[in-house]
Amino acid sequence: MTMTTQSTPGAGFITEGFPAPGLPRTQRHITGYNAEGKSVFLHTDSGSHYRIMGEQQAIANILYSTSATPVDTSGDSDIKMAQDKEPPLSYPNGSVVRLIDYAPNVQSPLHRSISLGYGVVLEGIFQVTLDSGESKVLRQGDFIVQRATSHKWHNITGNGTLPGRMLYIQLGCSEVHVNNEEIKPFLGELAPYYEGREVQ
Repeated sequence: MTMTTQSTPGAGFITEGFPAPGLPRTQRHITGYNAEGKSVFLHTDSGSHYRIMGEQQAIANILYSTSATPVDTSGDSDIKMAQDKEPPLSYPNGSVVRLIDYAPNVQSPLHRSISLGYGVVLEGIFQVTLDSGESKVLRQGDFIVQRATSHKWHNITGNGTLPGRMLYIQLGCSEVHVNNEEIKPFLGELAPYYEGREVQ
């Protein structure tokens, strides 16, 4: 998120954690098996890890993550890992499902993850801009495939007066080369939120 002074758009908007004011609480349901081999619901909650970003301008909610593919679901080790370990932005061989609530008129810094990212607008209207200067407006239900490209998000819901919500699914990908040059990840002002965790 843009992090400068208290005049920064959306500063102080996230006061109570998840969800952002004006947005509904999301429920996460995790299934598994009981002792009889029947499919059952094991957990119902709103996510495992929350992280307020910027000057209380956004909140990230990790709905699930896996560190390897294929995932071993024979026991509950994947559930324990997802609940106990806050993931990096993406895992090289796994997945991260991240919900982000944005304050009104908030714009993320330009960043790039070496991953295949799926993004869905759940609430509101967002503009996504690439480092080429090209941009698109995404509305509720619209979908984007980010193929390890540089981009930034701007919540323009209600002409910048209302909160918005995005769902992101990050999958690991191989090294990216353009014109025989390897493309590297960069997070800019997002970097402090992923310190101490692997970042791709």
